[in-house]
Amino acid sequence: MKIKKFVEDLNAKSAAELNEELVAAKKELFNLRFQNATNQLDNTSRIKEVRKNIARIQTVITEQANAAK
Repeated sequence: MKIKKFVEDLNAKSAAELNEELVAAKKELFNLRFQNATNQLDNTSRIKEVRKNIARIQTVITEQANAAK
């Protein structure tokens, strides 16, 4: 259910908001990888979750771009 709600929220956002969300997710992924490299990361499954969220955001961006054509 969480994933479905997340995707619905993404679909309701504009292209600019999606790009902001994408940048924030990529920054979070960078920070998680940095923490993992320095053995400070407790929840390593968060990396996988953030990567999937980035893919979801990119998918919605692509869908909206194709719908605009």
